[in-house]
Amino acid sequence: MNSFPKPYAFLLIFYLLSYILLLGAWDLIIPDETRYAEIPREMIAQGDWVVPRLDGLRYFEKPPLGYWVQAGSLLLFGENNFALRLPSALSVGASALLIYALAAFLVQNEKEKKDFSAILAALVFLSCFEVFLVGNLVTLDSLFSLFLTAAIIAFFAASEAPPRSAREKLFLLLSGVSCGLAFLTKGFLAFALPVLVLAPYLVWQRRYSDLFRMSWLPMVIAGLTALPWGMLIHLREPDFWRYFFWNEHIRRFLAENAQHKESFWFFFLLAPAMFFPWSFLAPAVLTGIKTRFMEQSPIGRMLRLCLCWLALPFLFFSFSSGKLITYIFPCFPPFAVLTAFGLIHAFKKEVRINLVQRGMAASTLLIGLILMFFLYVQFFGYNGYRPYSQTWKVTMVVNGFVFFILFCFWAFRSRDLKNKLLLFGAGPLLMFFVAHFTIPDLVMEMRAPGSLLERHRQDIVDDDIIISDKNVIRAVCWYLHRSDVYVWGAGELSYGLSYKDAGDKFVDLPSVVNLINQNRGKTVLIARIKAIREWRDQLPEPAFQDQNGSFGCVLWKF
Repeated sequence: MNSFPKPYAFLLIFYLLSYILLLGAWDLIIPDETRYAEIPREMIAQGDWVVPRLDGLRYFEKPPLGYWVQAGSLLLFGENNFALRLPSALSVGASALLIYALAAFLVQNEKEKKDFSAILAALVFLSCFEVFLVGNLVTLDSLFSLFLTAAIIAFFAASEAPPRSAREKLFLLLSGVSCGLAFLTKGFLAFALPVLVLAPYLVWQRRYSDLFRMSWLPMVIAGLTALPWGMLIHLREPDFWRYFFWNEHIRRFLAENAQHKESFWFFFLLAPAMFFPWSFLAPAVLTGIKTRFMEQSPIGRMLRLCLCWLALPFLFFSFSSGKLITYIFPCFPPFAVLTAFGLIHAFKKEVRINLVQRGMAASTLLIGLILMFFLYVQFFGYNGYRPYSQTWKVTMVVNGFVFFILFCFWAFRSRDLKNKLLLFGAGPLLMFFVAHFTIPDLVMEMRAPGSLLERHRQDIVDDDIIISDKNVIRAVCWYLHRSDVYVWGAGELSYGLSYKDAGDKFVDLPSVVNLINQNRGKTVLIARIKAIREWRDQLPEPAFQDQNGSFGCVLWKF
C-alpha cells in the first residue's frame, strides 16, 4: 500500500462493487423509488418537462431537475432499475471526487500526505452506511447533496483566492450555479443551508465585510440559474410557488402536524448507525484535530468550515419538526474530511493511537454482537419472524459480517498508518456487495410489489379499469405504464386531486363497488393487504386473485 496506484485502484473497486455493478439487482421499493421513477416516466410519455405529474395529477413537492436527470437516464439506458438508480450512484461518486479534490487542494505542497489524505477522505465518505443506502436508492438526496457540496467547496476556494481576483469570481460563479442547481433539485433549502454554513464561517474568520461582498454574485447567479423554469412553472401553474413554499418548507419542517414528525434527539440517536463504521473513531478524530482548528493555514480554515458544515445543518434538521434520515445527508462530506484529517493527525501521539485502537475494537465488537443476534433471529425466530427463507442468503450475510470482522481485526493489528485505515475502511465492502442480493424477505414482501405487478402486466389491457390504494399507486403506474389509475384514498396525491381536471380519479368504498359492478370482466384492484382487509367483506368476490405474501399486496380481477 506504499505504492499510491494501489489505493487509487482499491477506491475505484470499492465504488464499483458497492455502488454501480448491482444497481438493478432488486425491485423498486415503495414509496420513494417508485415515485421518483414514475414522475420522469410521465414526463417522457407526455412530453411535458415543466409540470411534474404523478398518475396524471399535478405533483408539486419538488422542482424538476431531479426528475430531468432520472428521465435522461431512462432515455439512455431504458426503463429499468439500473437506469433509475444510476444518477444516485453517480452523484455519490462525484461527491467523493469533490471531497478528494478539497483534501488534495489543502495539502498540495506535501505530495505523500496529499494523496493519502484525499484517498482516506473519499473512502470515509463512500464507506458510511447511510451514504451506501442513499447512493443505491432512487432518491433526490444524493443529487441535492452533490450540488450543495460543490457550492460550499467552490465558495471556500473563492475565499482562499486573492480578493477581487478573476479566480475568486470564477469560484463564486461556480458556487452560484451549483446553488441554483441544488434549488432546482429540492427547493429553498439550497439557499438556506449554504447561508447557514458560510455566514458563520466568515464571521469565525472575522471577515465581516465579505459577508456581503462575496455573497451577492453567487446569489444573483443562483437566481438566474433557477429563473427560466421558475417563470415557466409560474405561467403554467400559478399556484405552484404558494403550495411548494408553504407546504414543502414551512409545514414540513415547522408545523405541529409536520410529516414524519420526530423528537429533537432523532438524528443524535441514529447518528452512530448512519456514520458507522467511523462513528466509534470520533473521540480519536476530535483529539486529532482540536489543536488545528485555530491554525491560520488552509487546513485550519478548512477544518473550521467543515465544523460549521457538519454541526449547523445537523442542528437545523434536529430542530425541525419533520425528520427523515436522508435529510442530514449533506453532513457526510464534511464528516469525511474531518475524519480523514483527524485520524491522520491522531497518529502523531500515542494517546491518540490508543483511541483509534479502542474505536476499532468497539466497532469489531458491535459487528460481532449484531452477527450473533442475526443468527439467533434467523434460526430461532423472533415473534415468528425470520429474515430469510433461503440458506444461500443467510450464508452471504454471514460472510459479509465475517469479512467485516476480519478486516477490523487486521486493521487493529496493523502498525502502518495507511494499512490500518485502508483495511478498516475496506471492512464494509463485502457487506455492501451482498446487500444487493439479501434484502430481508419481509421488506421485499411489504415494500416491493414489482414482481406481483410484472406477473400480470401482459394480462392487463389498455381499456381495463385499474383501482389502486394510495400506498401502491406509484408502483402501479410505473410497472403498468398507466397514468389513469383510480386512487382509493388520497394520501400525497390530495393536492393534485383537488383540481377540477382530476376528474373522478379519487374513489371511496361505494365508488369502488360501483366501478366493479359497472365494469365486470375488466376491473383490476391492487392494494396493500393491510389496507384492504377491513373492506374485504363489502367488496364483490373477485374472479381471480394473486398476492405477493401475507404482508404484501393483492391483485384482484373482477
